[in-house]
Amino acid sequence: MSAAESAMLVKDGDLVAISGNGAGMCSAEAVFAAIEQRFLETGHPRDLTVVHSLGIGDRGSLGVNRFAHEGMVRRVIAAHFTWSVKMQQLIREEKVEAYCFPGGVVQHLLREIGAGRPGLFTHVGLETFVDPRQQGGRCNARSRDELVELLTIDGREILRYKPFKVDVAIVRGTYADTRGNISPEEEAVDLDIHTVALAGHNSGGRVIAQVRQVVEAGALRSRAVRIPGIMVDAIVEEPAQQQFYGLDYDRTVSGNVRAHLGALAAEIPARLERRIIARRAALELRRNESLNFGFGIPGGIFGVIAAQGDGEDYWMSVEQGTHNGRMMDDRLFGAARNTDAIVPSVEQFDFYSGGGIDQTFLGMGEADAAGNVNVSHLGGTLIGPGGFMEIAQNAKKVVFCGTFDAQGTRLEVRDGRLQVVAPGRVRKFVNQVERITFPAEYARRTGQEVLYITERAVFRLVPTGLQLIEVAPGIEIERDILPWMEFKPLIGEVATMPESVFDGAD
Repeated sequence: MSAAESAMLVKDGDLVAISGNGAGMCSAEAVFAAIEQRFLETGHPRDLTVVHSLGIGDRGSLGVNRFAHEGMVRRVIAAHFTWSVKMQQLIREEKVEAYCFPGGVVQHLLREIGAGRPGLFTHVGLETFVDPRQQGGRCNARSRDELVELLTIDGREILRYKPFKVDVAIVRGTYADTRGNISPEEEAVDLDIHTVALAGHNSGGRVIAQVRQVVEAGALRSRAVRIPGIMVDAIVEEPAQQQFYGLDYDRTVSGNVRAHLGALAAEIPARLERRIIARRAALELRRNESLNFGFGIPGGIFGVIAAQGDGEDYWMSVEQGTHNGRMMDDRLFGAARNTDAIVPSVEQFDFYSGGGIDQTFLGMGEADAAGNVNVSHLGGTLIGPGGFMEIAQNAKKVVFCGTFDAQGTRLEVRDGRLQVVAPGRVRKFVNQVERITFPAEYARRTGQEVLYITERAVFRLVPTGLQLIEVAPGIEIERDILPWMEFKPLIGEVATMPESVFDGAD
């Protein structure tokens, strides 16, 4: 059917589960646009609940922004909001209820719903803002329901995320055949399309699949089918569908073809602070271990690895399901060229939640005197953790990567020495973080090794807080570090960052 016809399947008050990722990966944009247009023209559908795991949008008008109209959505349950600035605004203005859960939790909960089980039971989220002893995932005053509860099973604290009924599931693939089978074989990632469709179908809801092309029955390789046709109610063919927003399909990204990458320049971060952090963090890389990288500043490490030419020495993965290859950064984060494997993100989160990561490199919005980290709520804006919490709570070693301060910072490197020309107006090392996305005490009990790397200093998590262990050459602790922190870290023997980090940074 047409996208406009599929939009008629969404009724007032429905819970709509959608799949997708930033930059338009697996995002059913034609269907989203038709639902938005119907609402703007008729006022329906209204009072929807929208559920998604990873961020979907372009920081403008696409993706989840299509649903961000007052009256159209009553509640949103999601893990990441950076790409949906219009929804962020509605949340700030208390015009929608907002619940924020970890990305893997949302995907695993949808799988449990699809399997008819009584919710998701997991340790992920304990002692963070989703723990009911803190905010329970509620993100504004309008959000009052308790969607997660604390239980004790066999003497162990566990969170139970409560199930719900999915009325409409919206997914995207590359091809559908005339029996309704869906293949994402030329998409950058598979994400959670099967899980979302499963939850919709087995809830008695309606499953809408957008594809680039419909082919004859039997034309698809059975191994390429990710959603069997029995689970699909409607197919929308969109010939103009792109792999990413504004970018046509690249088969070296989907894993169908391997490219010769020697001529592709390594994308070293252009911004000085990010370049220094990426280079210093790269010194922590361990060969032959399972490595994970988060969105934001850690993505700059991909360029360092590519420039070094030693990518084959590491096993890298990101939450979207890609393993190895030339990882892509910024808005294309989550995709890669010449991957070894592309698995569904829900299975990737199984691997992460169970402790499959030896070492992770994650972003850092702010950190406090206890060592807690916040990436989910910054300056009164709901960002969301994405897959951060499954990763951070379960990796054996965590390396947080972030600038020392923000807004107005000016730095220079002269003769291999870092100079702070002007400090930032916003301090990022604070007495207490706005929300706890990474709980330091939990990390201490589980024996995690934790570092905090900035462009001018490196800290380590110790039993009593943060310890300053390195400063950049040219940086003076009393002049450039302590005055710009709200607390004083432990200071013992402080080393100087390796000169290689600053080579060529002038």
